[in-house]
Amino acid sequence: MPKYLERDAITQLEDLPNIGKAGAADLRCIGILQPEQLIGKSPLQMYEALCAKTGARHDPCVIDVFMSAVRYMEGAEPLPWWSYTAERKRLLKSG
Repeated sequence: MPKYLERDAITQLEDLPNIGKAGAADLRCIGILQPEQLIGKSPLQMYEALCAKTGARHDPCVIDVFMSAVRYMEGAEPLPWWSYTAERKRLLKSG
């Protein structure tokens, strides 16, 4: 597993686990400019906002990436984004 910064050392979106330039651009597109803004957010609502804002349906794996970033900022261990795939599939099936 890659080495991550300590949570209190994270100052940019790109410092977050699983967030690179493209993921950071997606977050900025929906108004999330600082990592701490992720706390308390709904990854599914973030995904829907991204799709609405860009006028395109994004890969559902983006939800997994958003889940990983939100959960990490809320105190979870830094897990690979695909660790959230099963949860996302359950969430979409029940919704």
